[in-house]
Amino acid sequence: MPAMQRAIVWFKRDLRVHDHAALCAAQSCSEVVALFVLEPQWLQSPECDASHVDFALQCLAELRTALALRGLALLVRVGPAVQVLEQLHGELPFTLLFSHEETGPLWSYARDTKVAQWCQSQQVVWQEFIQTGVVRRMRTRSGWAARWQARMDAPLQILNGGFAATTSLDQPELPTLKSLGHMPHGKNLQAAGEQAARQTLNSFLQQRAYDYRKALSSPLSAEAGCSRLSPHLAFGTVSLRMVHHATERAIADTNDRAFAYALRGFTGRLRWHCHFMQKLEDEPQIELHNFARVCDGLREDAFDEVRFAAWCEGRTGFPMVDACMRSLIATGWLNFRMRAMLVSFASYQLWLHWRPTGLFLARQFLDFEPGIHWSQMQMQSGTTGINTLRMYSPTKQAQDQDPQGVFIRRWVPELARVPLPYLAQPWKMDESVQRMAACTIGVDYSAPIVDEKAALQAAKDRMYGLRKSLEACEEARDVQARHGSRKSGLPQTGQHKHSARAAQTPQTSPQGNLFE
Repeated sequence: MPAMQRAIVWFKRDLRVHDHAALCAAQSCSEVVALFVLEPQWLQSPECDASHVDFALQCLAELRTALALRGLALLVRVGPAVQVLEQLHGELPFTLLFSHEETGPLWSYARDTKVAQWCQSQQVVWQEFIQTGVVRRMRTRSGWAARWQARMDAPLQILNGGFAATTSLDQPELPTLKSLGHMPHGKNLQAAGEQAARQTLNSFLQQRAYDYRKALSSPLSAEAGCSRLSPHLAFGTVSLRMVHHATERAIADTNDRAFAYALRGFTGRLRWHCHFMQKLEDEPQIELHNFARVCDGLREDAFDEVRFAAWCEGRTGFPMVDACMRSLIATGWLNFRMRAMLVSFASYQLWLHWRPTGLFLARQFLDFEPGIHWSQMQMQSGTTGINTLRMYSPTKQAQDQDPQGVFIRRWVPELARVPLPYLAQPWKMDESVQRMAACTIGVDYSAPIVDEKAALQAAKDRMYGLRKSLEACEEARDVQARHGSRKSGLPQTGQHKHSARAAQTPQTSPQGNLFE
Protein backbone atom coordinates (compact mmCIF):
# COMPACT_ATOMS: atom_id res chain seq x y z
CA MET A 1 0.00 0.00 0.00
CA PRO A 2 1.54 3.38 -1.00
CA ALA A 3 2.62 5.44 2.00
CA MET A 4 2.12 9.17 2.56
CA GLN A 5 -1.26 9.42 0.93
CA ARG A 6 -4.62 10.77 2.11
CA ALA A 7 -7.32 8.15 2.59
CA ILE A 8 -11.01 7.91 3.45
CA VAL A 9 -12.25 4.95 5.48
CA TRP A 10 -15.88 4.59 4.46
CA PHE A 11 -17.87 2.91 7.21
CA LYS A 12 -21.05 1.16 6.14
CA ARG A 13 -22.34 -1.85 8.07
CA ASP A 14 -19.09 -2.27 10.01
CA LEU A 15 -19.50 0.13 12.93
CA ARG A 16 -16.58 -1.03 15.06
CA VAL A 17 -12.84 -0.55 15.54
CA HIS A 18 -11.84 -4.16 16.28
CA ASP A 19 -11.17 -6.60 13.42
CA HIS A 20 -11.65 -3.82 10.88
CA ALA A 21 -9.46 -4.43 7.82
CA ALA A 22 -10.16 -1.05 6.20
CA LEU A 23 -9.02 0.81 9.32
CA CYS A 24 -5.88 -1.27 9.57
CA ALA A 25 -5.01 -0.66 5.92
CA ALA A 26 -5.40 3.09 6.38
CA GLN A 27 -2.80 3.28 9.14
CA SER A 28 0.00 3.49 6.58
CA CYS A 29 -1.44 6.68 5.09
CA SER A 30 -0.30 10.19 5.92
CA GLU A 31 -3.80 11.52 6.60
CA VAL A 32 -6.98 9.58 7.28
CA VAL A 33 -10.63 10.55 7.59
CA ALA A 34 -13.36 8.16 8.71
CA LEU A 35 -16.70 8.70 7.00
CA PHE A 36 -20.24 7.44 7.46
CA VAL A 37 -22.93 8.48 5.00
CA LEU A 38 -26.60 8.57 5.97
CA GLU A 39 -27.98 7.94 2.51
CA PRO A 40 -31.49 8.97 1.42
CA GLN A 41 -31.67 5.70 -0.51
CA TRP A 42 -31.50 3.87 2.82
CA LEU A 43 -33.55 6.29 4.90
CA GLN A 44 -36.37 6.27 2.35
CA SER A 45 -36.21 2.60 1.39
CA PRO A 46 -39.25 0.42 2.14
CA GLU A 47 -37.10 -1.80 4.38
CA CYS A 48 -35.92 1.01 6.65
CA ASP A 49 -37.52 1.78 10.00
CA ALA A 50 -36.88 4.47 12.58
CA SER A 51 -35.60 1.77 14.94
CA HIS A 52 -32.85 0.90 12.44
CA VAL A 53 -31.81 4.54 12.15
CA ASP A 54 -31.92 5.02 15.93
CA PHE A 55 -29.71 1.97 16.47
CA ALA A 56 -27.25 3.20 13.83
CA LEU A 57 -27.05 6.66 15.40
CA GLN A 58 -26.30 5.14 18.80
CA CYS A 59 -23.59 2.98 17.23
CA LEU A 60 -22.11 6.04 15.49
CA ALA A 61 -21.98 8.03 18.72
CA GLU A 62 -19.92 5.31 20.38
CA LEU A 63 -17.79 4.76 17.26
CA ARG A 64 -16.95 8.48 17.02
CA THR A 65 -15.63 8.39 20.59
CA ALA A 66 -13.66 5.18 20.03
CA LEU A 67 -12.02 6.57 16.89
CA ALA A 68 -11.22 9.89 18.55
CA LEU A 69 -9.32 8.01 21.25
CA ARG A 70 -7.19 6.61 18.43
CA GLY A 71 -6.65 10.02 16.87
CA LEU A 72 -9.15 9.62 14.07
CA ALA A 73 -12.09 11.89 13.23
CA LEU A 74 -15.44 10.45 12.13
CA LEU A 75 -17.42 12.59 9.72
CA VAL A 76 -21.14 11.79 9.49
CA ARG A 77 -22.82 13.34 6.48
CA VAL A 78 -26.24 13.10 4.91
CA GLY A 79 -26.76 12.67 1.17
CA PRO A 80 -26.17 10.30 -1.75
CA ALA A 81 -22.80 8.60 -1.39
CA VAL A 82 -21.31 9.92 -4.63
CA GLN A 83 -22.43 13.45 -3.83
CA VAL A 84 -20.89 13.27 -0.36
CA LEU A 85 -17.63 11.84 -1.70
CA GLU A 86 -17.48 14.51 -4.40
CA GLN A 87 -17.96 17.29 -1.85
CA LEU A 88 -15.40 15.80 0.52
CA HIS A 89 -12.94 15.37 -2.32
CA GLY A 90 -13.24 19.09 -3.02
CA GLU A 91 -12.61 19.97 0.62
CA LEU A 92 -9.88 17.44 1.23
CA PRO A 93 -8.58 15.76 -1.93
CA PHE A 94 -7.96 12.07 -1.31
CA THR A 95 -6.53 9.34 -3.47
CA LEU A 96 -7.55 6.24 -1.53
CA LEU A 97 -10.96 4.95 -0.43
CA PHE A 98 -11.10 1.96 1.92
CA SER A 99 -14.24 0.05 2.87
CA HIS A 100 -15.58 -3.43 3.52
CA GLU A 101 -17.54 -5.40 0.95
CA GLU A 102 -21.28 -5.32 1.50
CA THR A 103 -24.07 -7.63 0.37
CA GLY A 104 -27.16 -5.46 0.54
CA PRO A 105 -30.41 -4.54 -1.21
CA LEU A 106 -30.53 -3.52 -4.85
CA TRP A 107 -30.18 0.18 -3.99
CA SER A 108 -26.79 -0.55 -2.41
CA TYR A 109 -25.67 -2.45 -5.50
CA ALA A 110 -26.60 0.54 -7.65
CA ARG A 111 -24.85 2.87 -5.20
CA ASP A 112 -21.63 0.87 -5.30
CA THR A 113 -21.64 0.88 -9.09
CA LYS A 114 -21.88 4.68 -9.10
CA VAL A 115 -19.15 4.98 -6.47
CA ALA A 116 -16.85 2.77 -8.53
CA GLN A 117 -17.47 4.91 -11.61
CA TRP A 118 -16.82 8.10 -9.65
CA CYS A 119 -13.59 6.74 -8.20
CA GLN A 120 -12.37 5.82 -11.65
CA SER A 121 -13.17 9.27 -13.00
CA GLN A 122 -11.32 10.95 -10.11
CA GLN A 123 -8.38 8.53 -10.10
CA VAL A 124 -9.26 7.42 -6.59
CA VAL A 125 -8.27 3.85 -5.75
CA TRP A 126 -11.15 2.11 -4.00
CA GLN A 127 -10.12 -0.99 -2.10
CA GLU A 128 -12.82 -3.21 -0.59
CA PHE A 129 -11.98 -5.75 2.09
CA ILE A 130 -13.63 -9.07 2.92
CA GLN A 131 -15.92 -8.94 5.93
CA THR A 132 -17.98 -12.15 5.83
CA GLY A 133 -17.92 -15.57 4.19
CA VAL A 134 -19.75 -14.22 1.14
CA VAL A 135 -17.65 -14.67 -2.02
CA ARG A 136 -18.01 -12.18 -4.84
CA ARG A 137 -18.17 -13.24 -8.48
CA MET A 138 -18.30 -16.89 -7.49
CA ARG A 139 -18.84 -19.19 -10.47
CA THR A 140 -19.85 -22.30 -8.55
CA ARG A 141 -20.96 -23.20 -5.05
CA SER A 142 -18.53 -26.11 -4.98
CA GLY A 143 -15.81 -25.45 -2.43
CA TRP A 144 -17.70 -22.62 -0.77
CA ALA A 145 -17.64 -24.19 2.70
CA ALA A 146 -13.84 -24.51 2.62
CA ARG A 147 -13.49 -20.90 1.57
CA TRP A 148 -15.80 -19.81 4.39
CA GLN A 149 -13.71 -21.77 6.89
CA ALA A 150 -10.47 -20.26 5.65
CA ARG A 151 -11.85 -16.74 5.93
CA MET A 152 -13.16 -17.27 9.42
CA ASP A 153 -9.96 -18.95 10.61
CA ALA A 154 -7.79 -16.08 9.33
CA PRO A 155 -6.20 -13.87 12.03
CA LEU A 156 -8.19 -10.94 13.36
CA GLN A 157 -7.23 -7.51 12.02
CA ILE A 158 -5.82 -5.54 14.95
CA LEU A 159 -5.00 -1.81 14.90
CA ASN A 160 -1.37 -1.07 15.63
CA GLY A 161 -1.70 1.96 17.89
CA GLY A 162 -3.43 5.12 16.76
CA PHE A 163 -3.41 7.42 13.74
CA ALA A 164 -0.59 9.94 13.39
CA ALA A 165 -2.49 12.60 11.47
CA THR A 166 -6.15 13.26 10.98
CA THR A 167 -8.40 15.96 9.53
CA SER A 168 -9.22 19.39 10.89
CA LEU A 169 -12.63 19.46 9.18
CA ASP A 170 -15.60 20.38 11.36
CA GLN A 171 -17.49 17.48 12.91
CA PRO A 172 -21.06 18.63 13.54
CA GLU A 173 -23.30 16.90 16.03
CA LEU A 174 -24.94 13.71 14.86
CA PRO A 175 -28.32 14.25 13.22
CA THR A 176 -31.49 13.29 15.04
CA LEU A 177 -34.25 10.91 14.01
CA LYS A 178 -36.52 13.89 13.37
CA SER A 179 -33.98 15.70 11.20
CA LEU A 180 -33.66 12.51 9.12
CA GLY A 181 -37.40 12.29 8.58
CA HIS A 182 -38.23 9.61 11.16
CA MET A 183 -40.51 9.81 14.17
CA PRO A 184 -39.81 8.08 17.52
CA HIS A 185 -40.40 4.35 17.18
CA GLY A 186 -41.30 3.38 20.75
CA LYS A 187 -39.58 -0.01 20.53
CA ASN A 188 -37.67 -1.53 23.43
CA LEU A 189 -34.45 -2.27 21.56
CA GLN A 190 -31.28 -4.09 22.51
CA ALA A 191 -28.32 -1.95 23.56
CA ALA A 192 -26.35 -0.61 20.59
CA GLY A 193 -22.64 -0.27 19.91
CA GLU A 194 -19.45 -2.29 19.93
CA GLN A 195 -19.19 -2.50 23.70
CA ALA A 196 -22.70 -3.93 23.94
CA ALA A 197 -21.86 -6.40 21.16
CA ARG A 198 -18.80 -7.70 22.99
CA GLN A 199 -20.67 -7.90 26.30
CA THR A 200 -23.45 -9.85 24.60
CA LEU A 201 -20.96 -12.24 23.01
CA ASN A 202 -19.17 -12.79 26.31
CA SER A 203 -22.34 -13.42 28.29
CA PHE A 204 -23.47 -15.96 25.70
CA LEU A 205 -20.19 -17.86 25.58
CA GLN A 206 -19.67 -17.77 29.33
CA GLN A 207 -23.16 -18.65 30.51
CA ARG A 208 -26.23 -18.30 28.30
CA ALA A 209 -25.15 -20.80 25.64
CA TYR A 210 -25.50 -23.83 27.93
CA ASP A 211 -29.16 -24.30 26.97
CA TYR A 212 -28.83 -23.01 23.40
CA ARG A 213 -30.13 -26.05 21.53
CA LYS A 214 -33.08 -26.48 23.90
CA ALA A 215 -33.84 -22.79 24.28
CA LEU A 216 -33.87 -21.57 20.70
CA SER A 217 -37.31 -22.84 19.62
CA SER A 218 -39.56 -21.22 22.22
CA PRO A 219 -39.99 -17.43 22.17
CA LEU A 220 -39.82 -17.57 25.97
CA SER A 221 -36.51 -19.39 26.43
CA ALA A 222 -34.92 -18.02 23.24
CA GLU A 223 -35.08 -14.49 24.59
CA ALA A 224 -32.10 -15.26 26.83
CA GLY A 225 -30.93 -18.61 25.48
CA CYS A 226 -30.09 -17.41 21.96
CA SER A 227 -26.95 -15.38 21.36
CA ARG A 228 -28.83 -12.12 20.64
CA LEU A 229 -25.92 -11.09 18.42
CA SER A 230 -27.99 -10.74 15.26
CA PRO A 231 -28.44 -6.91 15.37
CA HIS A 232 -24.74 -6.51 16.06
CA LEU A 233 -23.83 -8.69 13.09
CA ALA A 234 -26.28 -6.78 10.90
CA PHE A 235 -24.78 -3.38 11.80
CA GLY A 236 -21.24 -4.73 12.09
CA THR A 237 -20.56 -3.76 15.69
CA VAL A 238 -18.88 -7.15 15.92
CA SER A 239 -17.38 -9.13 13.05
CA LEU A 240 -18.51 -12.63 12.20
CA ARG A 241 -14.86 -13.67 12.32
CA MET A 242 -14.50 -12.39 15.88
CA VAL A 243 -17.60 -14.34 16.91
CA HIS A 244 -16.18 -17.44 15.21
CA HIS A 245 -12.80 -17.09 16.92
CA ALA A 246 -14.34 -16.50 20.35
CA THR A 247 -16.68 -19.47 19.97
CA GLU A 248 -13.96 -21.85 18.84
CA ARG A 249 -11.81 -20.70 21.75
CA ALA A 250 -14.68 -21.33 24.19
CA ILE A 251 -15.13 -24.84 22.77
CA ALA A 252 -11.42 -25.57 23.07
CA ASP A 253 -11.28 -24.28 26.65
CA THR A 254 -14.20 -26.26 28.06
CA ASN A 255 -14.23 -29.79 29.47
CA ASP A 256 -18.03 -29.77 29.53
CA ARG A 257 -19.18 -31.91 26.60
CA ALA A 258 -22.76 -30.65 26.84
CA PHE A 259 -21.56 -27.05 26.65
CA ALA A 260 -19.31 -27.82 23.69
CA TYR A 261 -22.22 -29.57 21.97
CA ALA A 262 -24.41 -26.50 22.45
CA LEU A 263 -21.73 -24.24 21.00
CA ARG A 264 -21.29 -26.53 18.00
CA GLY A 265 -24.95 -25.97 17.24
CA PHE A 266 -24.26 -22.25 17.26
CA THR A 267 -21.20 -22.50 14.98
CA GLY A 268 -23.35 -24.28 12.41
CA ARG A 269 -25.64 -21.29 12.27
CA LEU A 270 -22.70 -18.96 11.67
CA ARG A 271 -22.06 -20.90 8.46
CA TRP A 272 -25.73 -20.80 7.47
CA HIS A 273 -25.67 -17.05 8.09
CA CYS A 274 -23.29 -16.56 5.15
CA HIS A 275 -24.78 -19.41 3.12
CA PHE A 276 -28.03 -17.49 2.79
CA MET A 277 -26.33 -14.14 2.22
CA GLN A 278 -24.43 -15.74 -0.64
CA LYS A 279 -27.70 -16.34 -2.45
CA LEU A 280 -28.41 -12.60 -2.65
CA GLU A 281 -24.83 -11.90 -3.70
CA ASP A 282 -25.15 -14.40 -6.54
CA GLU A 283 -28.62 -13.30 -7.63
CA PRO A 284 -29.55 -9.79 -6.35
CA GLN A 285 -32.94 -9.91 -8.04
CA ILE A 286 -34.26 -12.48 -5.55
CA GLU A 287 -35.40 -9.61 -3.37
CA LEU A 288 -37.95 -8.88 -6.11
CA HIS A 289 -38.73 -12.13 -7.93
CA ASN A 290 -39.20 -15.79 -7.10
CA PHE A 291 -36.20 -18.13 -7.07
CA ALA A 292 -38.41 -20.53 -9.01
CA ARG A 293 -40.03 -18.49 -11.77
CA VAL A 294 -42.62 -21.22 -12.19
CA CYS A 295 -44.15 -19.67 -9.04
CA ASP A 296 -44.70 -16.33 -10.77
CA GLY A 297 -48.37 -15.34 -10.57
CA LEU A 298 -49.05 -17.83 -7.80
CA ARG A 299 -50.07 -15.23 -5.21
CA GLU A 300 -49.68 -11.84 -6.88
CA ASP A 301 -53.24 -11.52 -8.19
CA ALA A 302 -54.90 -12.83 -5.04
CA PHE A 303 -53.42 -10.43 -2.48
CA ASP A 304 -55.96 -9.71 0.27
CA GLU A 305 -55.37 -6.33 1.93
CA VAL A 306 -57.74 -7.09 4.82
CA ARG A 307 -55.87 -10.27 5.72
CA PHE A 308 -52.55 -8.47 5.33
CA ALA A 309 -53.61 -5.67 7.71
CA ALA A 310 -54.83 -8.17 10.31
CA TRP A 311 -51.54 -10.08 10.11
CA CYS A 312 -49.46 -6.89 10.42
CA GLU A 313 -51.44 -5.69 13.42
CA GLY A 314 -51.51 -9.01 15.29
CA ARG A 315 -55.26 -9.51 15.16
CA THR A 316 -55.68 -12.65 13.04
CA GLY A 317 -57.58 -14.52 15.74
CA PHE A 318 -54.76 -17.08 16.07
CA PRO A 319 -53.16 -16.35 19.47
CA MET A 320 -49.61 -17.56 18.76
CA VAL A 321 -49.45 -15.59 15.51
CA ASP A 322 -50.79 -12.46 17.16
CA ALA A 323 -48.53 -12.78 20.21
CA CYS A 324 -45.44 -13.20 18.06
CA MET A 325 -46.29 -10.25 15.84
CA ARG A 326 -47.02 -7.95 18.77
CA SER A 327 -43.82 -9.02 20.51
CA LEU A 328 -41.80 -8.37 17.38
CA ILE A 329 -43.32 -4.93 16.85
CA ALA A 330 -42.54 -3.98 20.45
CA THR A 331 -38.96 -5.30 20.65
CA GLY A 332 -37.58 -5.66 17.12
CA TRP A 333 -36.63 -9.28 17.74
CA LEU A 334 -38.18 -12.75 17.56
CA ASN A 335 -36.62 -16.20 17.49
CA PHE A 336 -36.31 -17.97 14.16
CA ARG A 337 -38.95 -20.67 14.60
CA MET A 338 -41.57 -18.05 15.36
CA ARG A 339 -40.40 -15.92 12.43
CA ALA A 340 -40.82 -18.95 10.21
CA MET A 341 -44.30 -19.52 11.61
CA LEU A 342 -45.31 -15.91 10.89
CA VAL A 343 -44.17 -16.19 7.27
CA SER A 344 -45.64 -19.65 6.81
CA PHE A 345 -49.02 -18.52 8.16
CA ALA A 346 -49.03 -15.45 5.93
CA SER A 347 -47.99 -17.43 2.86
CA TYR A 348 -50.19 -20.52 3.20
CA GLN A 349 -53.14 -19.91 5.51
CA LEU A 350 -53.58 -16.30 4.32
CA TRP A 351 -52.12 -16.87 0.83
CA LEU A 352 -50.18 -13.57 0.86
CA HIS A 353 -47.22 -12.88 -1.41
CA TRP A 354 -43.83 -12.82 0.33
CA ARG A 355 -42.74 -9.41 -0.99
CA PRO A 356 -45.24 -7.18 0.92
CA THR A 357 -45.06 -9.37 4.02
CA GLY A 358 -41.26 -9.36 3.73
CA LEU A 359 -41.08 -5.58 3.57
CA PHE A 360 -43.24 -5.27 6.68
CA LEU A 361 -41.09 -7.75 8.58
CA ALA A 362 -37.89 -6.10 7.37
CA ARG A 363 -38.99 -2.89 9.07
CA GLN A 364 -39.74 -4.75 12.30
CA PHE A 365 -36.52 -6.80 12.49
CA LEU A 366 -33.76 -4.75 14.08
CA ASP A 367 -31.41 -7.43 12.74
CA PHE A 368 -32.63 -7.11 9.14
CA GLU A 369 -29.98 -8.76 6.98
CA PRO A 370 -31.09 -8.60 3.31
CA GLY A 371 -29.49 -11.84 2.13
CA ILE A 372 -30.87 -13.92 4.97
CA HIS A 373 -34.20 -12.13 4.99
CA TRP A 374 -35.21 -12.50 1.35
CA SER A 375 -33.87 -16.03 1.06
CA GLN A 376 -35.84 -17.06 4.14
CA MET A 377 -38.99 -15.23 3.04
CA GLN A 378 -38.99 -17.30 -0.14
CA MET A 379 -37.94 -20.49 1.59
CA GLN A 380 -40.76 -20.28 4.13
CA SER A 381 -43.32 -19.39 1.46
CA GLY A 382 -42.35 -22.25 -0.86
CA THR A 383 -41.05 -20.30 -3.86
CA THR A 384 -37.45 -21.55 -3.93
CA GLY A 385 -38.55 -24.71 -5.74
CA ILE A 386 -36.04 -26.88 -3.86
CA ASN A 387 -36.97 -26.68 -0.17
CA THR A 388 -39.46 -28.75 1.76
CA LEU A 389 -42.78 -26.96 2.13
CA ARG A 390 -43.06 -26.05 5.82
CA MET A 391 -46.66 -25.29 6.77
CA TYR A 392 -46.70 -24.41 10.46
CA SER A 393 -49.80 -24.86 12.59
CA PRO A 394 -50.12 -21.89 14.99
CA THR A 395 -52.13 -24.08 17.36
CA LYS A 396 -49.45 -26.76 17.53
CA GLN A 397 -46.71 -24.16 17.91
CA ALA A 398 -48.59 -22.61 20.83
CA GLN A 399 -48.99 -25.98 22.49
CA ASP A 400 -45.36 -27.01 21.86
CA GLN A 401 -43.53 -23.73 22.47
CA ASP A 402 -45.80 -21.99 25.00
CA PRO A 403 -47.47 -24.89 26.85
CA GLN A 404 -48.40 -22.81 29.91
CA GLY A 405 -49.58 -19.85 27.85
CA VAL A 406 -47.11 -17.42 29.41
CA PHE A 407 -46.04 -15.83 26.11
CA ILE A 408 -49.57 -15.55 24.73
CA ARG A 409 -50.95 -13.99 27.90
CA ARG A 410 -48.07 -11.48 27.98
CA TRP A 411 -48.63 -10.21 24.48
CA VAL A 412 -52.35 -10.81 23.97
CA PRO A 413 -53.84 -9.50 27.24
CA GLU A 414 -57.37 -9.93 25.88
CA LEU A 415 -56.84 -13.63 26.53
CA ALA A 416 -55.46 -13.22 30.07
CA ARG A 417 -58.38 -15.02 31.74
CA VAL A 418 -58.99 -17.64 29.08
CA PRO A 419 -58.57 -21.17 30.56
CA LEU A 420 -55.39 -22.86 29.38
CA PRO A 421 -57.17 -25.68 27.48
CA TYR A 422 -58.72 -23.02 25.23
CA LEU A 423 -55.82 -20.57 25.02
CA ALA A 424 -54.39 -21.83 21.72
CA GLN A 425 -57.90 -22.05 20.18
CA PRO A 426 -60.09 -19.52 22.01
CA TRP A 427 -62.78 -19.70 19.33
CA LYS A 428 -63.69 -23.12 20.72
CA MET A 429 -64.98 -21.60 23.97
CA ASP A 430 -68.75 -21.75 24.35
CA GLU A 431 -70.63 -18.64 25.47
CA SER A 432 -70.48 -19.47 29.16
CA VAL A 433 -66.69 -19.90 29.11
CA GLN A 434 -66.33 -16.67 27.14
CA ARG A 435 -68.33 -14.80 29.77
CA MET A 436 -66.26 -16.31 32.57
CA ALA A 437 -63.05 -15.32 30.74
CA ALA A 438 -64.37 -11.81 29.98
CA CYS A 439 -63.43 -12.46 26.36
CA THR A 440 -66.11 -12.51 23.70
CA ILE A 441 -64.71 -13.83 20.44
CA GLY A 442 -65.30 -11.34 17.67
CA VAL A 443 -65.62 -8.49 20.19
CA ASP A 444 -62.82 -8.57 22.76
CA TYR A 445 -60.57 -10.76 20.61
CA SER A 446 -60.70 -11.39 16.88
CA ALA A 447 -62.41 -14.42 15.46
CA PRO A 448 -60.10 -16.52 13.23
CA ILE A 449 -59.60 -14.65 9.99
CA VAL A 450 -59.64 -17.91 7.99
CA ASP A 451 -60.74 -21.51 8.37
CA GLU A 452 -57.25 -22.91 8.91
CA LYS A 453 -57.99 -26.46 7.79
CA ALA A 454 -59.62 -25.38 4.55
CA ALA A 455 -56.98 -22.71 3.87
CA LEU A 456 -54.13 -25.15 4.38
CA GLN A 457 -55.72 -27.78 2.18
CA ALA A 458 -56.16 -25.23 -0.61
CA ALA A 459 -52.51 -24.17 -0.24
CA LYS A 460 -51.30 -27.77 -0.32
CA ASP A 461 -53.34 -28.53 -3.43
CA ARG A 462 -51.84 -25.57 -5.27
CA MET A 463 -48.24 -25.92 -4.09
CA TYR A 464 -47.88 -29.68 -4.48
CA GLY A 465 -49.80 -29.58 -7.73
CA LEU A 466 -47.35 -27.01 -9.08
CA ARG A 467 -44.32 -29.00 -7.93
CA LYS A 468 -45.47 -32.07 -9.84
CA SER A 469 -45.08 -30.26 -13.16
CA LEU A 470 -42.13 -31.08 -15.40
CA GLU A 471 -41.29 -27.38 -15.62
CA ALA A 472 -41.01 -27.11 -11.82
CA CYS A 473 -38.79 -30.19 -11.61
CA GLU A 474 -36.46 -28.92 -14.32
CA GLU A 475 -36.23 -25.50 -12.75
CA ALA A 476 -35.47 -27.04 -9.35
CA ARG A 477 -32.25 -28.46 -10.82
CA ASP A 478 -31.18 -25.02 -11.96
CA VAL A 479 -31.96 -23.37 -8.61
CA GLN A 480 -30.11 -26.12 -6.76
CA ALA A 481 -27.07 -25.68 -8.99
CA ARG A 482 -26.96 -21.93 -8.33
CA HIS A 483 -27.88 -21.76 -4.67
CA GLY A 484 -28.14 -25.15 -2.98
CA SER A 485 -25.98 -26.53 -0.22
CA ARG A 486 -23.42 -29.01 -1.51
CA LYS A 487 -23.91 -31.29 1.50
CA SER A 488 -27.58 -32.05 0.91
CA GLY A 489 -30.31 -31.87 -1.68
CA LEU A 490 -30.42 -32.69 -5.34
CA PRO A 491 -27.45 -34.41 -7.00
CA GLN A 492 -24.90 -32.13 -8.63
CA THR A 493 -23.83 -34.46 -11.39
CA GLY A 494 -25.18 -37.37 -13.38
CA GLN A 495 -28.70 -38.15 -14.46
CA HIS A 496 -31.64 -37.05 -12.38
CA LYS A 497 -35.12 -38.37 -12.81
CA HIS A 498 -37.75 -35.66 -13.31
CA SER A 499 -40.23 -36.35 -10.56
CA ALA A 500 -42.27 -34.59 -7.93
CA ARG A 501 -40.33 -36.43 -5.26
CA ALA A 502 -37.03 -35.13 -6.64
CA ALA A 503 -38.32 -31.56 -6.74
CA GLN A 504 -39.33 -31.86 -3.10
CA THR A 505 -35.94 -33.11 -1.87
CA PRO A 506 -35.34 -31.18 1.34
CA GLN A 507 -32.55 -28.66 1.64
CA THR A 508 -31.30 -28.90 5.19
CA SER A 509 -31.70 -25.65 7.12
CA PRO A 510 -31.41 -24.97 10.83
CA GLN A 511 -34.62 -25.16 12.77
CA GLY A 512 -33.10 -22.88 15.37
CA ASN A 513 -32.44 -19.19 15.17
CA LEU A 514 -30.70 -18.65 11.86
CA PHE A 515 -30.49 -14.95 12.74
CA GLU A 516 -28.48 -15.73 15.86
